[in-house]
Order: sequence, then structure tokens, then C-alpha cells
Amino acid sequence: MDHENITKTGSLIQEQAKSVDTLRQEIMKIIVGQERLLDRMLMVLITDGHILLEGVPGLAKTLAVKTMAQAVGLKFQRISFTPDLLPADLIGTMVYDPKSGTFSAKKGPVFTNLLLADEINRAPAKVQSALLEAMQEHQVTIGNTTYPLPEPFLVMATQNPIEQEGTYPLPEAQIDRFMLKCKVTYPSKDDERRIMNRFTRKLDTQVNVVMTADKITILRELLDQVYCDEKVGDYILDLVMATRKPSAYNIAIDHQIEYGASPRATLYLNMMSRANAMLHGRGYATPQDVKEIAYDVLRHRIMLTYEAEAEEITSEDVITKLLNEIPVP
Repeated sequence: MDHENITKTGSLIQEQAKSVDTLRQEIMKIIVGQERLLDRMLMVLITDGHILLEGVPGLAKTLAVKTMAQAVGLKFQRISFTPDLLPADLIGTMVYDPKSGTFSAKKGPVFTNLLLADEINRAPAKVQSALLEAMQEHQVTIGNTTYPLPEPFLVMATQNPIEQEGTYPLPEAQIDRFMLKCKVTYPSKDDERRIMNRFTRKLDTQVNVVMTADKITILRELLDQVYCDEKVGDYILDLVMATRKPSAYNIAIDHQIEYGASPRATLYLNMMSRANAMLHGRGYATPQDVKEIAYDVLRHRIMLTYEAEAEEITSEDVITKLLNEIPVP
């Protein structure tokens, strides 16, 4: 891509970035702090991905998703995943009509734009695989018929890191389909003061629709035009390859990694760095964009050995090591 095209894309992005800023400001009427979470949610919306949020209860994960749905004018559904949940409770089922003697499909809550899967790791494997088809194919099968899901379709799942009793570990195939895994942390003291002042009084804050599904489509098309230089592409490849064979990059942590990141990590790092550039009003991705989103893209894709876990090494420690050791172009 020549310099003229990059400049042209940049000015188009700056124009569209105004609407993204308006959306961010609208959500922040309700959500205090959590700017990082908000940016990641906007990025998966632009890149047509799914996001897994991990954090203790009470950090406004559900509220953030609901507020975003309201501000974009999208249909929102929340499902609490429980051990007795059945696939039919999620995708729907065939219902018999005795008058006509025929079966008809009763669609489940998955037929929405923004699906919040609360405490996703509490549901059994059958439900996980039903959600997997929806996430990957944007369609579900009820009886013998396959139904497309509305567009845009986005799954935001939450899991509680503390209370692991009665939980099912998510299958690797499903974890890999989440574009990002974000850790939602406690707010700072100042943010918590603002939360206390805002929500201990009955203030009727109205969230307005400031973006439409058409605008999301425009942003997605524009994302394809964001330039990613070959050197940035090489940096992404080096990062992912180093999760599989760190010794090839003179990083002596082979004994800590059981399995490295899949090729999806390469695709998602590329897409997310371009989306990050877009959120900052740029028409080109830089190595800094890659670094900013590396933890969220890679943390759930690196499987550690028992030895590493015994030494209390986390996937974040491994990513930090790789980012420090691999030369930046």
C-alpha cells in the first residue's frame, strides 16, 4: 500500500473515529473507569469477534455489555449458565402443535445481537458445543433446519476466577474461538469514589442510541483498509512462533510451555493490532499496537507444563518474557 492510500485511509478513519468516541462517551455515562475493557469490547465489535471476561463479581461486566448494546441499538440477551442448562435452553427447540399435527421451531435466546453468557464455565459440555457452533458459524441447528443468527452477532462471556467449585473447564477449541480474554480488575480509589457518588443516589441516566448496525458494517469494511506493514507482520509471526518453540529465538523457556498459540492467534493479533490503530485514529498498525493487545490475545492460548504451574508461572509471565526478548522492528 502506498503512502497516499495510507493517508487517505487515515483521514477516513479519523472521520469514523468521531462516532466511536461518541459511543465511548455514551457508555461512560454509566460505566466508570474500565477504559481498557471498553476499548477491547469496541475492538471485538469492529472485528466481528467474541470476548471472554474474567473477573470477580461486582465489576460491572454485565452492565458494560448491556450499556453497549443500548448505545448501539442492538438486541441484548443475558443467559446465566448453570450446571442444569440444556442446549435447548440456549438455541431453542422443536415444539409440537396438536391442532396442525406439525412441529415448529421455537427460537432460543441465542437469536440476538449481543449475547452475554454469564459464568460460562458452569455449564456442561453439551451446552458449550451448542454455543460453539453459534460462535464459529453464526448459525444454529434446531431439529433438521439450520437458522442464521442476526448480524452483528457477538458473544461476551464472563467467568469467575475465584469460585471454581461446580465449574467445567472450557474446552480448548472453545477457548481458542474467543478472540480476546480480558482480566477485569478492581477500580482505582478515585474511580470507586465516582462509582459510590454516582450510584448511591437514584440518578436516572438515559443511554441514547448513538451508533447503528450499518455504522458497524462500515467500520468493519474500513478495518480491511488499515495497513499492516510486512515488518509488523513478521513481528506477529515471531511472537506466535516463539510460543511454540522459544529456544529457536534463544529464549530458554521450552520446559514451561506444553502447547503454544494456534494459527488463530496470528490472525487475531493482526486484526486486533489494526483495530487498535483504528481506535487511535490511524490508518496503519505499529509494533506498539501488537504489544498493547498481545496479553489479551495470547493469555488463553498458551498451555503451561505442570512444572511451570508448580513454580507458579503464569501465561502472562511467558508473554512478558517473549515481548522483552523478541526484537521489535
